[in-house]
Amino acid sequence: MTACSPSQPAPQPKAESTPEARTASAPVAQTAPQPTPAADSHTPPKPGTTRTFTDWTAGCDNALRCTLGSLLPDASIGQDDLTLNLVREPGPVANGGGRMSLAIETRNAQAATTRPPASFTVDGKPIALRDAAALAAAIANAQSLKILDAQGGTRATLSLKGAAAALRYIDAQQGRAGSTDAVVAKGPAPSRAPTPALPVIAAIAPSGAAAKLTPTQIATMRKRGACDLGNFPFGADPELFAPEVHALGGGKSLAILPCSTGAYNLIGALFIVDGAKITPAQTDAPSGFEETGADSGTPIRSVVNGSFENGILTSYAKARGLGDCGVTQSFVWDGTRFRLSEQAEMGECRGNIDYITTWRARVQRAP
Repeated sequence: MTACSPSQPAPQPKAESTPEARTASAPVAQTAPQPTPAADSHTPPKPGTTRTFTDWTAGCDNALRCTLGSLLPDASIGQDDLTLNLVREPGPVANGGGRMSLAIETRNAQAATTRPPASFTVDGKPIALRDAAALAAAIANAQSLKILDAQGGTRATLSLKGAAAALRYIDAQQGRAGSTDAVVAKGPAPSRAPTPALPVIAAIAPSGAAAKLTPTQIATMRKRGACDLGNFPFGADPELFAPEVHALGGGKSLAILPCSTGAYNLIGALFIVDGAKITPAQTDAPSGFEETGADSGTPIRSVVNGSFENGILTSYAKARGLGDCGVTQSFVWDGTRFRLSEQAEMGECRGNIDYITTWRARVQRAP
């Protein structure tokens, strides 16, 4: 449940339409010039890192949007506990930057419906549910944070150990330390917080029909990816674990071949199908378990719990079944390889399922 979501990605420019034919005597209406799509910046992905400060974790992405999130005690994970994330946008407040937002998460959907969070108290002082800036300022020098329901009952009590340090870390990462815009590391200097531009990826819009694979082609992919059906429990049915195939455009298709499985992760090897030719897919960043440092068991680039929808290839590598730690990734196809367009991480397995974004790119779609 989100109390106030971070800003949405910038809308994509619309393709210019072809004007209708007109007679010579009829004046042609002047149309406003269409925005020129930004050129691909060809920026190598370099996701930010996350750091833990006792009971809080923090991290920033490449555009300096920073997040700090609360962590639960090990003993309470799995119960009806809530976690809180605070997000701060980059840039000086005087120029419209530095906006704060917050999100509250829980795995208990029933409790979220019957007793939704309605407000906070910090050391007994009430704070409105959506006032993220006031909440951040208050927890920087406080001992107790409670999330209340509409009747004033306590829904959760969050530890503030490390919250001030996490906020101070974000002040430093965003270039606010020693300025009037800082939350903790305040000073008299005017803010010079930068606002880095997002890298641009020129992606191809999916088109055409997906390839129809032959049994021989599937067998070739299984051999190249070391994707033995014996990797699956209970003697997997070849039809049940057949590859998913999706059209990419330009006569090429993506095949996601189930390769191995664990208790809560399904690894899919990635191939590009171009007529009779099958080649391993390439990515511009580590993907799947390669990103988490675990051995994927296949020499081919892969995704975990992957899917391909609306031109976006996703991976969700869980570090454990609760899903409160791991890495999520999104990739888009540029005609040659898959490019990392977003990555979010949670390095601590302590109940927070709201991952911290560490990489973003602006995707420009081309036919």
